[in-house]
Amino acid sequence: MGTVLVTGSVQGIGRRTAAQLVDQGHRVVVHARDEERAAVAGAALPAAAGIVVGDLRSIEQTRTLARSLSAFGRLDAVVHNAGIARLDAADRELTGDGLESTFQVNVLAPYLLTALLPPPGRLVFVSSAMAADGVPDLTDLRYDLRPWDGVQAYASSKLLDLALAVAVARRWPGTLSNAVDPGWVRTRMGGDAAPTSPDEAARAQVRLAVGTDPDALVTGRYVSGRDWRPTRARIDALVDELLDRCAELTGVELAGETTAGPVEGDS
Repeated sequence: MGTVLVTGSVQGIGRRTAAQLVDQGHRVVVHARDEERAAVAGAALPAAAGIVVGDLRSIEQTRTLARSLSAFGRLDAVVHNAGIARLDAADRELTGDGLESTFQVNVLAPYLLTALLPPPGRLVFVSSAMAADGVPDLTDLRYDLRPWDGVQAYASSKLLDLALAVAVARRWPGTLSNAVDPGWVRTRMGGDAAPTSPDEAARAQVRLAVGTDPDALVTGRYVSGRDWRPTRARIDALVDELLDRCAELTGVELAGETTAGPVEGDS
């Protein structure tokens, strides 16, 4: 059984993902953004191997989080589950680093954690079918020039998460790196009308993190039960610029050589 990190595992899909991995006998490291939430996670998941704390709105705290993970040795899998959505926000939110918070939490933090950690066996980036509506502008990440739109910011972050999964798959051929769309899920973000339960959504993440069936032993994939599928051309247009921009913002480059690879959808 492997050691798996699940970010954003205090509630919702993240907690259910961590719980299912614990139930399967894996050594699970859970993550919370502060000590108060860490206590909640510890009470909900007492069999977890440990809890790490760090606010993904901060580059420095994300660096500290990566250092704290060294106590658990090399990770077999990382599920980048943590994310925020400010869909109804009238104004953008800038972090202490001067970045728009949706981008920093949903995209830059997973990039930085991935780049700082030894390559694990598997990486799971949580995307969404809303990526279809993403219109990322990597020259205006703060929305200084464009009108602020919380829905577009979230959709764009999910498209960039998909591009990040593909980028890592191409740079690290020894790591299975994929993006998953958990569906429209009954969480605080998704609302009570959503058709998918957190447990069902978590199963998709667990499958990619530790599954042994052939459909889980893939890389560079976008896994979703919904209709939208990315095109290779659309992702290829983002990959290099995204990696360059993230390296510029964090001062940390993702090691490895980029090679061509597929962008495939999977049901």
